[in-house]
Amino acid sequence: MGEQAQIEQFKKIKTELTRFLMMYKFALDEIETKVEILKEEFQSLHDYSPIEHTKSRLKSPESIMKKIYRKNSGLSLDDIKKNIKDIAGLRITCSFISDIYRVKSMLENQDDLTILEIKDYIHYPKPNGYKSLHMLVEVPVFMSDRQERVCVEIQIRTIAMDFWASLEHKIFYKYNQSVPDHLLQELKDAADAADELDRKMERLHTDIKEIKENNALQMEDEFGSILVNNRQFRLPAAFLDLIGEGEREIK
Repeated sequence: MGEQAQIEQFKKIKTELTRFLMMYKFALDEIETKVEILKEEFQSLHDYSPIEHTKSRLKSPESIMKKIYRKNSGLSLDDIKKNIKDIAGLRITCSFISDIYRVKSMLENQDDLTILEIKDYIHYPKPNGYKSLHMLVEVPVFMSDRQERVCVEIQIRTIAMDFWASLEHKIFYKYNQSVPDHLLQELKDAADAADELDRKMERLHTDIKEIKENNALQMEDEFGSILVNNRQFRLPAAFLDLIGEGEREIK
Protein backbone atom coordinates (compact mmCIF):
# COMPACT_ATOMS: atom_id res chain seq x y z
CA MET A 1 0.00 0.00 0.00
CA GLY A 2 1.41 3.40 -1.05
CA GLU A 3 1.86 6.34 1.31
CA GLN A 4 -1.16 8.23 -0.09
CA ALA A 5 -3.36 5.15 0.25
CA GLN A 6 -2.22 4.72 3.87
CA ILE A 7 -3.10 8.34 4.60
CA GLU A 8 -6.54 7.92 3.09
CA GLN A 9 -7.07 4.71 5.05
CA PHE A 10 -6.07 6.47 8.28
CA LYS A 11 -8.46 9.35 7.52
CA LYS A 12 -11.28 6.88 6.94
CA ILE A 13 -10.62 5.05 10.23
CA LYS A 14 -10.40 8.36 12.12
CA THR A 15 -13.69 9.56 10.60
CA GLU A 16 -15.48 6.31 11.46
CA LEU A 17 -14.18 6.34 15.04
CA THR A 18 -15.10 10.02 15.52
CA ARG A 19 -18.60 9.36 14.15
CA PHE A 20 -18.92 6.31 16.42
CA LEU A 21 -18.04 8.27 19.58
CA MET A 22 -20.22 11.21 18.51
CA MET A 23 -23.24 8.89 18.43
CA TYR A 24 -22.66 8.05 22.09
CA LYS A 25 -22.18 11.72 22.95
CA PHE A 26 -25.46 12.60 21.23
CA ALA A 27 -27.21 9.76 23.07
CA LEU A 28 -25.89 11.16 26.36
CA ASP A 29 -27.12 14.62 25.37
CA GLU A 30 -30.59 13.18 24.73
CA ILE A 31 -30.76 11.47 28.11
CA GLU A 32 -29.39 14.50 29.97
CA THR A 33 -32.02 16.70 28.33
CA LYS A 34 -34.78 14.32 29.38
CA VAL A 35 -33.52 14.24 32.96
CA GLU A 36 -33.11 18.03 33.09
CA ILE A 37 -36.72 18.46 31.91
CA LEU A 38 -37.94 16.13 34.67
CA LYS A 39 -35.83 17.98 37.23
CA GLU A 40 -37.13 21.41 36.21
CA GLU A 41 -40.73 20.16 36.12
CA PHE A 42 -40.50 18.87 39.69
CA GLN A 43 -38.81 22.04 40.90
CA SER A 44 -41.69 24.06 39.45
CA LEU A 45 -44.66 21.87 40.41
CA HIS A 46 -43.60 20.11 43.62
CA ASP A 47 -41.86 20.82 46.90
CA TYR A 48 -38.54 19.48 45.64
CA SER A 49 -36.97 17.55 42.80
CA PRO A 50 -36.01 13.88 43.30
CA ILE A 51 -32.97 14.60 41.11
CA GLU A 52 -30.14 16.32 42.96
CA HIS A 53 -27.59 16.40 40.16
CA THR A 54 -26.22 14.41 37.23
CA LYS A 55 -22.80 13.55 35.87
CA SER A 56 -22.10 12.11 32.43
CA ARG A 57 -19.09 10.19 31.19
CA LEU A 58 -17.92 9.06 27.75
CA LYS A 59 -15.26 6.34 27.69
CA SER A 60 -12.02 7.28 25.94
CA PRO A 61 -10.74 5.12 23.05
CA GLU A 62 -8.01 3.87 25.41
CA SER A 63 -10.56 2.76 28.03
CA ILE A 64 -12.65 1.08 25.34
CA MET A 65 -9.63 -0.85 24.06
CA LYS A 66 -8.71 -2.00 27.57
CA LYS A 67 -12.23 -3.34 28.10
CA ILE A 68 -12.18 -5.07 24.71
CA TYR A 69 -9.05 -6.96 25.70
CA ARG A 70 -10.48 -7.86 29.12
CA LYS A 71 -13.66 -9.20 27.51
CA ASN A 72 -11.72 -10.75 24.62
CA SER A 73 -14.28 -9.37 22.16
CA GLY A 74 -13.92 -8.38 18.49
CA LEU A 75 -12.21 -5.18 17.40
CA SER A 76 -14.72 -3.94 14.81
CA LEU A 77 -17.00 -1.03 15.69
CA ASP A 78 -20.01 -3.34 15.36
CA ASP A 79 -18.44 -5.76 17.85
CA ILE A 80 -17.68 -2.91 20.24
CA LYS A 81 -21.25 -1.61 20.04
CA LYS A 82 -22.60 -5.10 20.67
CA ASN A 83 -20.31 -6.08 23.57
CA ILE A 84 -19.39 -2.84 25.38
CA LYS A 85 -22.56 -1.40 26.92
CA ASP A 86 -21.11 1.33 29.13
CA ILE A 87 -19.34 3.53 26.58
CA ALA A 88 -21.78 6.29 27.48
CA GLY A 89 -22.73 6.62 31.14
CA LEU A 90 -24.95 8.93 33.15
CA ARG A 91 -25.05 9.03 36.95
CA ILE A 92 -28.16 10.48 38.59
CA THR A 93 -27.89 11.36 42.27
CA CYS A 94 -31.12 11.48 44.27
CA SER A 95 -32.01 12.65 47.77
CA PHE A 96 -33.83 9.53 48.97
CA ILE A 97 -34.08 5.83 48.14
CA SER A 98 -37.73 6.21 47.09
CA ASP A 99 -36.62 8.89 44.60
CA ILE A 100 -34.40 6.36 42.84
CA TYR A 101 -37.40 4.21 41.94
CA ARG A 102 -39.43 7.31 41.09
CA VAL A 103 -36.80 8.39 38.55
CA LYS A 104 -36.56 4.81 37.23
CA SER A 105 -40.32 4.76 36.66
CA MET A 106 -40.26 8.11 34.87
CA LEU A 107 -37.53 6.90 32.52
CA GLU A 108 -39.41 3.67 31.85
CA ASN A 109 -42.41 5.75 30.77
CA GLN A 110 -40.41 7.57 28.07
CA ASP A 111 -41.80 6.11 24.84
CA ASP A 112 -38.63 6.59 22.80
CA LEU A 113 -36.40 4.80 25.30
CA THR A 114 -35.97 1.03 25.14
CA ILE A 115 -35.09 -0.56 28.46
CA LEU A 116 -32.55 -3.32 27.82
CA GLU A 117 -31.65 -4.30 31.38
CA ILE A 118 -32.12 -3.27 35.00
CA LYS A 119 -29.81 -4.35 37.82
CA ASP A 120 -31.01 -3.50 41.31
CA TYR A 121 -27.97 -3.39 43.58
CA ILE A 122 -30.05 -1.68 46.26
CA HIS A 123 -32.25 -4.67 47.04
CA TYR A 124 -29.38 -7.00 46.12
CA PRO A 125 -26.10 -5.22 47.05
CA LYS A 126 -22.74 -6.42 45.79
CA PRO A 127 -20.65 -8.37 48.36
CA ASN A 128 -18.47 -5.31 49.07
CA GLY A 129 -21.55 -3.25 50.00
CA TYR A 130 -21.97 -1.36 46.72
CA LYS A 131 -25.53 -0.11 46.16
CA SER A 132 -27.00 1.55 43.12
CA LEU A 133 -29.68 1.01 40.46
CA HIS A 134 -28.30 0.38 36.98
CA MET A 135 -30.33 0.74 33.80
CA LEU A 136 -29.22 0.00 30.25
CA VAL A 137 -31.35 1.98 27.81
CA GLU A 138 -31.30 2.43 24.04
CA VAL A 139 -31.70 5.98 22.75
CA PRO A 140 -32.59 6.89 19.15
CA VAL A 141 -29.96 9.16 17.62
CA PHE A 142 -30.72 10.83 14.29
CA MET A 143 -27.59 11.34 12.21
CA SER A 144 -27.45 13.13 8.84
CA ASP A 145 -27.87 9.92 6.85
CA ARG A 146 -29.41 7.40 9.23
CA GLN A 147 -30.91 6.66 12.63
CA GLU A 148 -28.94 4.72 15.22
CA ARG A 149 -30.11 3.23 18.49
CA VAL A 150 -27.34 3.76 21.02
CA CYS A 151 -26.93 2.17 24.44
CA VAL A 152 -26.45 4.34 27.54
CA GLU A 153 -25.81 3.06 31.06
CA ILE A 154 -27.67 4.99 33.75
CA GLN A 155 -26.69 4.67 37.41
CA ILE A 156 -29.15 6.07 39.95
CA ARG A 157 -27.94 6.51 43.56
CA THR A 158 -28.58 8.47 46.71
CA ILE A 159 -26.05 11.02 47.90
CA ALA A 160 -24.83 8.56 50.55
CA MET A 161 -24.45 5.72 48.02
CA ASP A 162 -22.54 8.00 45.66
CA PHE A 163 -20.26 9.22 48.47
CA TRP A 164 -19.42 5.64 49.47
CA ALA A 165 -18.86 4.45 45.89
CA SER A 166 -16.62 7.40 45.03
CA LEU A 167 -14.41 6.87 48.08
CA GLU A 168 -14.32 3.10 47.56
CA HIS A 169 -13.06 3.68 44.03
CA LYS A 170 -10.37 6.10 45.22
CA ILE A 171 -9.23 3.73 47.96
CA PHE A 172 -8.81 0.73 45.65
CA TYR A 173 -7.97 2.47 42.37
CA LYS A 174 -4.90 0.77 40.86
CA TYR A 175 -4.53 -1.36 44.00
CA ASN A 176 -2.60 -4.34 42.62
CA GLN A 177 -2.34 -6.41 45.79
CA SER A 178 -5.00 -8.47 47.50
CA VAL A 179 -6.96 -6.35 49.94
CA PRO A 180 -6.79 -7.52 53.58
CA ASP A 181 -10.02 -9.02 54.89
CA HIS A 182 -10.33 -6.57 57.76
CA LEU A 183 -10.28 -3.63 55.33
CA LEU A 184 -12.95 -5.25 53.19
CA GLN A 185 -15.09 -5.72 56.31
CA GLU A 186 -14.60 -2.08 57.33
CA LEU A 187 -15.65 -0.99 53.87
CA LYS A 188 -18.75 -3.17 54.11
CA ASP A 189 -19.53 -1.67 57.55
CA ALA A 190 -19.25 1.81 56.03
CA ALA A 191 -21.71 0.80 53.31
CA ASP A 192 -24.15 -0.44 55.97
CA ALA A 193 -23.77 2.84 57.87
CA ALA A 194 -24.51 4.80 54.67
CA ASP A 195 -27.59 2.65 54.12
CA GLU A 196 -28.82 3.30 57.66
CA LEU A 197 -28.36 7.03 57.11
CA ASP A 198 -30.37 6.81 53.87
CA ARG A 199 -33.23 5.02 55.61
CA LYS A 200 -33.24 7.43 58.55
CA MET A 201 -33.38 10.44 56.23
CA GLU A 202 -36.20 8.75 54.29
CA ARG A 203 -38.22 8.43 57.50
CA LEU A 204 -37.60 12.09 58.37
CA HIS A 205 -38.60 13.11 54.86
CA THR A 206 -41.86 11.16 55.12
CA ASP A 207 -42.70 12.61 58.53
CA ILE A 208 -42.05 16.18 57.42
CA LYS A 209 -44.07 15.64 54.25
CA GLU A 210 -47.05 14.49 56.32
CA ILE A 211 -46.78 17.57 58.53
CA LYS A 212 -46.77 19.83 55.47
CA GLU A 213 -49.77 18.09 53.95
CA ASN A 214 -51.72 18.61 57.18
CA ASN A 215 -50.86 22.29 57.36
CA ALA A 216 -53.79 24.06 55.73
CA LEU A 217 -52.16 27.48 55.93
CA GLN A 218 -49.12 26.32 54.01
CA MET A 219 -51.31 24.67 51.38
CA GLU A 220 -53.19 27.93 50.95
CA ASP A 221 -49.92 29.80 50.56
CA GLU A 222 -48.67 27.30 47.96
CA PHE A 223 -51.80 27.72 45.87
CA GLY A 224 -51.25 31.48 45.94
CA SER A 225 -47.95 31.30 44.02
CA ILE A 226 -46.21 29.40 41.26
CA LEU A 227 -42.52 28.59 40.74
CA VAL A 228 -41.09 28.90 37.23
CA ASN A 229 -37.38 28.68 36.44
CA ASN A 230 -36.51 29.04 40.14
CA ARG A 231 -38.50 32.29 40.41
CA GLN A 232 -41.61 32.51 42.58
CA PHE A 233 -44.58 34.50 41.28
CA ARG A 234 -47.49 35.51 43.49
CA LEU A 235 -50.91 34.96 41.91
CA PRO A 236 -53.42 37.81 42.35
CA ALA A 237 -56.63 36.81 44.14
CA ALA A 238 -58.67 38.05 41.17
CA PHE A 239 -56.75 35.67 38.88
CA LEU A 240 -57.52 32.70 41.15
CA ASP A 241 -61.21 33.71 41.27
CA LEU A 242 -61.25 33.92 37.46
CA ILE A 243 -59.83 30.39 37.15
CA GLY A 244 -62.36 29.09 39.66
CA GLU A 245 -65.23 30.61 37.71
CA GLY A 246 -63.91 29.08 34.49
CA GLU A 247 -63.80 25.60 36.04
CA ARG A 248 -67.35 25.96 37.35
CA GLU A 249 -68.59 26.93 33.87
CA ILE A 250 -66.90 23.87 32.34
CA LYS A 251 -68.61 21.57 34.85
